[in-house]
Amino acid sequence: MSTNGINKALKLQFGLINYENRYLTAEAFGFKVNASATSMKKKQIWTLEQDEQDGQVVFLRSHLGRYLASDKDGKIICGAEMRDPECRFLIVPQADGRWALQSEPFQRYFGGSADYLSCFAQIIGEQELWAVHLALHPQASLLSVARKRYAHLSASDGEISVDSNIPWGVDSLVTLVYLDGKYSLKTCDSRFLSNDGKLVKENTNATSFTLELKSGKLAFKDCDGKYLAPVGPTGTLRSGRCSKPGKDELFDLEESHPQVVFQAANKRFVSVKQGVSISANQDVETDMETFQMEIDKESKKSMFRTNGGSYWTLVTHGEIQSTATEVEVNTMFDIEWRGQRVALKASNGKYVCTKKNGQLSAVSDTVADDELLLMKLINRPMLILRGENGFVCHHKNSNTLDANRSVYDIFTLIFNDGAYNIKSVNGKFWYVSSSGLVCSDGEKSENFFLEFLEHGRVAIKGSNDKYLRGDQGGTLMCDGKSVDASSLWEY
Repeated sequence: MSTNGINKALKLQFGLINYENRYLTAEAFGFKVNASATSMKKKQIWTLEQDEQDGQVVFLRSHLGRYLASDKDGKIICGAEMRDPECRFLIVPQADGRWALQSEPFQRYFGGSADYLSCFAQIIGEQELWAVHLALHPQASLLSVARKRYAHLSASDGEISVDSNIPWGVDSLVTLVYLDGKYSLKTCDSRFLSNDGKLVKENTNATSFTLELKSGKLAFKDCDGKYLAPVGPTGTLRSGRCSKPGKDELFDLEESHPQVVFQAANKRFVSVKQGVSISANQDVETDMETFQMEIDKESKKSMFRTNGGSYWTLVTHGEIQSTATEVEVNTMFDIEWRGQRVALKASNGKYVCTKKNGQLSAVSDTVADDELLLMKLINRPMLILRGENGFVCHHKNSNTLDANRSVYDIFTLIFNDGAYNIKSVNGKFWYVSSSGLVCSDGEKSENFFLEFLEHGRVAIKGSNDKYLRGDQGGTLMCDGKSVDASSLWEY
């Protein structure tokens, strides 16, 4: 999915739920498919790919990288490594938001239950209908395709406005809340968007939308069959008059990069207010003191983008300026995680230090006070964690947390001088027990440390110097000695 935005559009991954509330599952053995699973884990996640020539045609790719296919007799298998003609399907959206999937070459519909799935029905019945459960991380930036502008909370107007050139700051974070096949849009201050454009505290029928796909873009249909669209000069997000989605009603979800504020040893904020030089000389946090951290997928090094779209870069004599418009070697920094502070190493192998006048320069060989920075994440007040086996969620009958669920709980992230406290839905705090269990009913807060190690992934270290991970039984532990796949979280 290409995008006109500044960040990458998210690949559409989802689970498909049949009329018996079971998920379409791709088994590793024999490339068989069934609809028996009661929740969405790895085997139940499908990626939608579109045909480049014909935007109506879609391919469904399993977690094994194989494509769903139907032969002329309606037999279903998921073993194709290439997009063969038999893998071509059409999505036929229904009024209630569910999909029927039609084989393009044979014109038959896909459906059934348990192990008895086929693509032989000539008409769409209840058995041929599938509800769509998005599998991507639910926090993202929302881009209007028509306006090429981003949605953000406009607290003063009490609305979501679609008029930002860049998704900057916490106000641009949108959380998609899934409930009974419908989606709600939640703002960073925990209010829901109603179809009349107002923001309300409760999730009701008026705040529930069915998701439709049109040429790889998303449309949100309300309870009256009308679609969300930006309206008026500020692009107020509300249901328009259209009962068919055109360009105005289409949106992209883009990944939301971490945005951070730095405070130097002189207790002042790093800023670009003074022009091109990056300098710790401000006493208040504004967009000029907020930087987007983009992590290179290959090298795992970090780039820092300003709200003007330029990057921090190393120039002559070690000075750091915001003059780079493209990513290159001098815009890449290594981050060293030192508990409640970080140190940055530039491409010349030197550490970034704060000079007496506040200017940042990469001139130091060792790390002392002037090379340490306080780094604060500003655009995740609500924390949703997804690991390799699913989301983090309260355990039903105890004070522990599960790390393998297809539903998620929303936790509150509270900054505490370079560390973070994590608050549960019940208002109590996370802490680590003596056996390494993460518990969610603490009366007083305990420090955790966020380390942004990979693109879209964070490692979380407890006060016991161990990393959070999901164990074999799906319980959230804080006993990881080093970082591996089990201790990296989408956030």
